[in-house]
Amino acid sequence: MTDVTRATAAELGRLIGSGEVSAEEVTRAHLDRIAEVDDRVHAFLHVDAEGAIAAARAVDAARARGEQLGPLAGVPIAIKDVIATKGVPTTCASKILEGWRPPYDATIMERIHAAGMVMLGKTNMDEFAMGSSTEYSAYGVTRNPWDLDRIPGGSGGGSAAAVAAYEAPLAIGTDTGGSIRQPGAVTGTVGSKPTYGGTSRYGLVAFSSSLDTPGPVSRNVLDAALLHEVIGGHDPRDSTSIPAPVPPVVEAARRGATGDLTGVRLGLVREFTGEGAEPGVAAAVRDAIDALVKLGAEVVEVSCPHFEYALPAYYLIAPSEASSNLARFDSVRYGLRVGDDGQRSLEEVMSLTREAGFGPEVKRRIILGTYALSAGYYDAYYGQAQKVRTLITNDFKAAFEQVDVLVAPTTPFVAFPFGARTSDPYQMYLADLYTIPSNLYGGPAISVPAGLSGGMPVGLQIMAPTMADDRMYRVAAACETAIPTLTPPTLSGSNA
Repeated sequence: MTDVTRATAAELGRLIGSGEVSAEEVTRAHLDRIAEVDDRVHAFLHVDAEGAIAAARAVDAARARGEQLGPLAGVPIAIKDVIATKGVPTTCASKILEGWRPPYDATIMERIHAAGMVMLGKTNMDEFAMGSSTEYSAYGVTRNPWDLDRIPGGSGGGSAAAVAAYEAPLAIGTDTGGSIRQPGAVTGTVGSKPTYGGTSRYGLVAFSSSLDTPGPVSRNVLDAALLHEVIGGHDPRDSTSIPAPVPPVVEAARRGATGDLTGVRLGLVREFTGEGAEPGVAAAVRDAIDALVKLGAEVVEVSCPHFEYALPAYYLIAPSEASSNLARFDSVRYGLRVGDDGQRSLEEVMSLTREAGFGPEVKRRIILGTYALSAGYYDAYYGQAQKVRTLITNDFKAAFEQVDVLVAPTTPFVAFPFGARTSDPYQMYLADLYTIPSNLYGGPAISVPAGLSGGMPVGLQIMAPTMADDRMYRVAAACETAIPTLTPPTLSGSNA
């Protein structure tokens, strides 16, 4: 194999396990790729080359001793900078946490290390995962490898861009309202949001505790399933973790790759087939669904009447929880501290620190959330939004009595140019129009490439019932057999 950066994670695991290539060689190849292109893409906030090489050498030593390696041992991975990594900077792309090095690993990181995977570094994101374009990072934007003048989605644009640019075969993202799936859609990668509680939140810096879900980013469905199997499962340190085994996601992905969907019922959400999506996006999604029908699937139109209220409900629930979670960044225990000259009160120092440390979108959501939770408004706003959430959950349950999975566009439009939506927060929030319902429900959802519109990637979203993650992987893998693989243009010449 001449270029291991183009190999799938499954292929790399097999090659490393058989000794055909060393984990150190694979790691150095990816570090070289980062050095080659990341000055243009800016997917990474921190590259831990020394730690990565040490981890790779440990895998090679284990293989030399005759130890049985796991399927992803020695495979490099990039980590969204909202996941606590011991001794490695974890900033959430915010000035308020600049330079913070956690004294512990998140559960997900413990499991990644136990699987023998090699962490390359931490990826850029919208500050505290609040955004849909990775334009709200305190450390500069990440660029879409398909077109460096366009956004890579958000909030996990760095993870998706790193995978799309062949800087890493796998990455970890987090999905609160679409932050894995939406970047996946606009970068032509696979973004998977597991069932809420199916992956541990311990060590994830919280944005919205009832919505945040860590999950895989990859270039194909099987790789996502393999990573899901590594990071998933019960964690007693997370009170919302589901005490159940990981669904058979890898088996389902392999089954779907046979291209047989006979007997599978696809639910087409009536409320998502209107004028919300750009014509090119709608056409690509229709073609993808037609391809699934040719594989034996049946399409059934279903109505989820309360989905139209998902966006406003989310933007009351998520900011409310954010205003509570981000209160801990107070300049006292860790992170930035501004104005402590011995003359100011603690309250003044806190105020100055938060003013300097938080960016505009974080401040906007803290204000929204604080207002929604304030005396006299709690029932009218946050309380009502939770009732809408229940209605959306009931819509999902009713739909899944008729069909196996739901299908829809992942995002209404392809990647847009930088600055196109930052002046209008509502237009930015519309990027998550189709992804938010699954977060409010808690069920799994995945975005897979569905073709191109105007030369830019389009994503097909597949949603499944809670703890039926294997269903979405089966359909997603089948989709790959029917739709040509999307390959980003090379990051050279005019695209530079």
